[in-house]
Amino acid sequence: MELVSCSHSSISCHQKPSISLRFLDTNCFNWRPRRISLPRSKSFTCASLVSTHNLLVADGDFGTRSVTDKSGEITKLNIPGLPDGSEGNNGSPISSSFWDYKPKLSVHYETSGMENTHAPAVLFLPGFGVGTFHFEKQLRDLGCDYRVWALDFLGQGMSLPGEDPTPGSEGERDFWGFGEESQPWASELVYSVDLWRDQVQHFVEQVIGEPVYIVGNSLGGFVALYFAACCPHLVKGITLLNATPFWGFLPNPERSPRLSKIFRWSGTFPLPASIRKLTEIVWQKISDPKSIEQILKQVYADHSTDVNMVFSRIIEITQHPAAAASFASIMFAPTGQLSFQEALSRCQIQGIPICLMYGKEDPWVRPIWGLQVKRKVPDAPYYEISPAGHCPHDEVPEVINFLLRGWIENLESDGSIALPFIEEPEYEELGVSRELEYAREGMRKSVQVRFFGSKFSFWNQMSSFVKSHLANLWIVSR
Repeated sequence: MELVSCSHSSISCHQKPSISLRFLDTNCFNWRPRRISLPRSKSFTCASLVSTHNLLVADGDFGTRSVTDKSGEITKLNIPGLPDGSEGNNGSPISSSFWDYKPKLSVHYETSGMENTHAPAVLFLPGFGVGTFHFEKQLRDLGCDYRVWALDFLGQGMSLPGEDPTPGSEGERDFWGFGEESQPWASELVYSVDLWRDQVQHFVEQVIGEPVYIVGNSLGGFVALYFAACCPHLVKGITLLNATPFWGFLPNPERSPRLSKIFRWSGTFPLPASIRKLTEIVWQKISDPKSIEQILKQVYADHSTDVNMVFSRIIEITQHPAAAASFASIMFAPTGQLSFQEALSRCQIQGIPICLMYGKEDPWVRPIWGLQVKRKVPDAPYYEISPAGHCPHDEVPEVINFLLRGWIENLESDGSIALPFIEEPEYEELGVSRELEYAREGMRKSVQVRFFGSKFSFWNQMSSFVKSHLANLWIVSR
């Protein structure tokens, strides 16, 4: 049999005298294949097979299988767009503020929806090199229903120091932090995940004042998990958006005191002379607008996404005199006291709800990392979005906001409100695919989202992947 075309809804085939296909029986969790003999007609559809035999076609994508509705079609679901100013709907207004965390260290943050007095509190943590501006689509939209915060990590965004941590003869140069001696307030300063974890803890305690739902992208996802593992009493749930599974390269002095002594410098001020020279060379390259433009093209799967605001705000950050030395401190900071896997295990033991939302086309944090988290925490909802890259909250904010609302409502209702897509009980175990459609700037856009159920198994998915590809080879060879 020669395969001519296929889609989500049907497969058209030209056949030789006999046809025999292998499908997966949905009544078995061991992925046992069944063989079905087909009539000698010129074409058939997956829909007719699925509806007749209650089967699922093995999907060819690594680590996944398509679970469709009862007609065999992937269901389209219309979801709300973002507030766009039409009919006076501009969304919730955003306020910008500063919080004095430590002497000479002020944290910039933005808020929305503060009038929603009794609504849940939601805190967004950004990735490396960006800031609160990367979540303004969430603040403006979700602020209509919740009380929402986003903050800039110290050493990034608008949370850079207001004065030179190492003033002196070299303080007259374009770069702060390149002097020979540090000021007292900066003598132990190092921009590490431990500093950011402490920053988030104090922010939740002193500014928000109650447990939060915390959402982190990339580096922000790592910090969110780390913070939750250390302060479970302050966290109602964690959402990871393409969270980086590791951060830092040098050994942590508390975990590896002997090994850490080998490295004479670990991100503190002042920067050593050799590091200053290296930083100048590297910074000149990575802060170049052309380099930033290329990075944005790389991490956004849909190049039609408007990234002009993100681009201009990143450029603005790089022009701050403290930016280069802060970058060097971050790059040479030690690893955290907990690894990503250790933090994940703690959160699981402490029963902290976790939700996973990953852009499938992320070139940095590939889907395999999200699937490993899912394998570790089988009950965590996992939504894989395509096309979407490393920053799905900015690329497909309509989808992320829709899923976040559904997940929070599910937790706030103690499960009486179902998770998004879980219209039928079996979907919660087996998973399901949906095509989400929404309006943006007068046009209709859509993406596919797969929900991985609690029966997800990494090795079963590997087995399915191999079996489906062997089946395809067998079909073609026939």
